Order: sequence, then structure tokens, then C-alpha cells
Amino acid sequence: MLPGGEPPHGAARPAPPARPARPALPGPGLVNAANALTVLRLVLVPVFVACLLAGGTGWRVAAFVVFGVASVTDLLDGRIARSRGLITDFGKIADPIADKALTGAALVTLSALGELAWWVTVVILVREISVTLLRFWVIRRGVIAASRGGKLKTLLQVVAIALYVLPGPPAAVREVVMAAAVAVTVVTGIDYGVRAVRLHRRPPAGAGAAR
Repeated sequence: MLPGGEPPHGAARPAPPARPARPALPGPGLVNAANALTVLRLVLVPVFVACLLAGGTGWRVAAFVVFGVASVTDLLDGRIARSRGLITDFGKIADPIADKALTGAALVTLSALGELAWWVTVVILVREISVTLLRFWVIRRGVIAASRGGKLKTLLQVVAIALYVLPGPPAAVREVVMAAAVAVTVVTGIDYGVRAVRLHRRPPAGAGAAR
């Protein structure tokens, strides 16, 4: 050791003291605005069905309002979760369940009332359930981002259902919008299946690092 505490030339210098590790930031809590909107949507599903089954113009308008509010919560909860960092495991599971519950309840009830052909309900529900199963199938490989077609599908389904629920719109208008919703639903379902198969062929995330 040289005067002044310097090590001799060529000698290994002592390692600097390790910095204390920063504590991990806690994740978002279960109770937050985004999850509250998702739960609200689930709660509104039986209310919507009850209003739809009650019959009468007033109850149909009430069902239309409830369906509209529930659809708006579907738009808001995702945006709030992403913008405020409130994405939780509960939200990842409950949000798609709430979406399928609202759409499925509306379609099944309309078909049970004889206002919508059962084959339409079956086609849409089979597509939605199949896509959900595909998500679980490829979850280890990654997540397939929502496409423009998928967003258009959701919009058309909401508008078509709203037209059937609300008394007044001409039958021809309802049928045209619902036909468009079914067509886009089928096409985007096939596209999602193709992308899921391609993603499933890739190695799971982190597999390369484990070698």
C-alpha cells in the first residue's frame, strides 16, 4: 500500500461498497377504480336482463340505459387501468368475463324472447369462448394485441345489441347492423386463431435464457 492509501501499481483495487437494493414498489391494490368499474359491469348484467324480461316500452328503455352504462364501463376500466398503472391479476381475469357476461346475457335473452335468431347467438358466443380459450393456450408465449378488426367487432356488437334492445329502430336497420357484426366477428375470430397458432409455435418466454 502506497502512502495516502493508494494500492501499488498493478494491484487489484478494492471493490466499491455495494449500493443498498431499492425496495420493490408495491403493485396496485385490488380495490381500485378500474376493478370497481369491472365489478359494476358484472352487477349490471342481471339488472339488464331483468329490465329486458319485464316487457313494456319503459322497461326496454331502462334496459337500453343499463346496457349503455355497462358498455361505457367496459371502455373506461381498461383505459384507467393502463393510464394509472392499475393492472391487476383480478382485472385481467374479471374484465373479459364481464365483457362476455354482458354480451352473452343480451344475446341469449333476445333469442329467448324470439327477437333474435338463435344461430346468431350461437355463432357469436362460440367465437368469443373460442378466443378466450386460445388466450389461455398461448399465454406462456405472449399476448396477442387487440387488432382494429377486434375493436370494430366490439363496437358493432354493442351497437347491434342496443338497436335490438331499444324499441323503435326499423327491423331492417337492426338486421343489417347485426349481420355486419356477425361477419366481422367470424373474420376476426379466424384471424385470431391463425395468429394464436403462429404464436404457439414460438418457444415460451424465457426459454432461450434457460439454455
